[in-house]
Amino acid sequence: MCPVPGPDPELSLADSLLSIELDRVSAAIEGLSDEECAALLHDWGFWARPKQIAPEGEWFCWLILAGRGFGKTRMGAEWIRTLAEGQSPFLAPPLAPGRIALISQTASDAREVMLAGESGLLPVSHPDFRPHYEPSRRRLIWPNGIQGFLYSADEPDQLRGPQHGAAWADELAKWKNGEKAWSNLILGLRQGAKPQITVTTTPRPIPLLKRLMAEPGTVMTRGSTFENKRNLSGRFLDQVRALYEGSRLGRQELEGEFLEDIPGALWSRDVIDRHRAACAVDLARIVVAVDPPVSHGPDADACGIIVAGLAAGGHVYILDDLTEQGLTPNRWAQKAIAAYQDWRADRIVAEVNNGGDLVETLMRQIAPDISYKALRASRGKIARAEPVAALYERGLVHHVGAFSALEDQLSGYTGDVSEKSPDRLDALVWAVTELVLQGRAPPRIRMI
Repeated sequence: MCPVPGPDPELSLADSLLSIELDRVSAAIEGLSDEECAALLHDWGFWARPKQIAPEGEWFCWLILAGRGFGKTRMGAEWIRTLAEGQSPFLAPPLAPGRIALISQTASDAREVMLAGESGLLPVSHPDFRPHYEPSRRRLIWPNGIQGFLYSADEPDQLRGPQHGAAWADELAKWKNGEKAWSNLILGLRQGAKPQITVTTTPRPIPLLKRLMAEPGTVMTRGSTFENKRNLSGRFLDQVRALYEGSRLGRQELEGEFLEDIPGALWSRDVIDRHRAACAVDLARIVVAVDPPVSHGPDADACGIIVAGLAAGGHVYILDDLTEQGLTPNRWAQKAIAAYQDWRADRIVAEVNNGGDLVETLMRQIAPDISYKALRASRGKIARAEPVAALYERGLVHHVGAFSALEDQLSGYTGDVSEKSPDRLDALVWAVTELVLQGRAPPRIRMI
């Protein structure tokens, strides 16, 4: 009998137990023949996590909403393999699905991801039962006669005539012609006794996906990128954690959450995400904007502190969000000045409607020679924010990385008087206004 190693004190209990189980599996595999090893390599039931196995019961659509790297593509490919192979890969399944539709956003995606990608149908199939691909007809033929056809959602009329008994729709939330492609697909999904479809996608708040989630014939599997961490690069995981963990973008792209925009909000997450930047260069000007709280203490508003820079063409880059709640006036003044010095900013701008001259007095007590400008709000928050939101819509404002709390506030603010004071939003509006809507850039250039 294979000896069982004791737990490693460096590991958590769960990791220790998993380590023991893996040692047992390794010992068992060593006793297999080459043929048995080859069969095991392509045995999805052995390798899959529980969430990656198709659900039991009567369902029409298996909707897999999960973060990037969760293993969605492999799940779709293995489900199609199960339909094509049945219990015995060399006999047509008793409930043969007829024609199988394989649809992605583009023809290239269907070919390079669903078919030939690392987790696509061709690589995951057993060499003795790999389907033959006919590029000219976009057709797969399995040895038992089952056929699959590749389609592009960009050309939805491809799906208008053909009938199918099963389908795999990949990255549905990305389909530009999603409504038309989906309706054509569903109207032709009428072969066999129980037509079924699997959808693998990272969620985005589109109406089609929202409707599909609510359908009574839909069963859902939800999952996070980090559930598949043993099969992902440690460097990749570190990078996405640092950039996106905790942000709304991270909640969507990593955690697989379905996040809806709030009706009436001036900013949408889609606009922020679309124009996000990895870095900022050639900044002509940098400002630190401060929205001071009226009071301090555990129940006081936060002090909004935003760092932003201006580049060529009127593009603004949001560089940092240093907003913090509970600071004394002296402490938030110190924090704003530290940002001014760290970023080698040109100016601190601060709203003084509530603090008056006290704000400048605080700043100059700490750093007498700072460049400082007082700002007074003569219009309401919505009136001040609308021009800035319009700059976002035009693609002129870019977040350098992800600022989860700031982006939550932007995408959630409607201007309702009952809403909590949007301190981060206010500071951002002052920063962008100073840089673009009323400020002028000096002739020098900054590289960061």
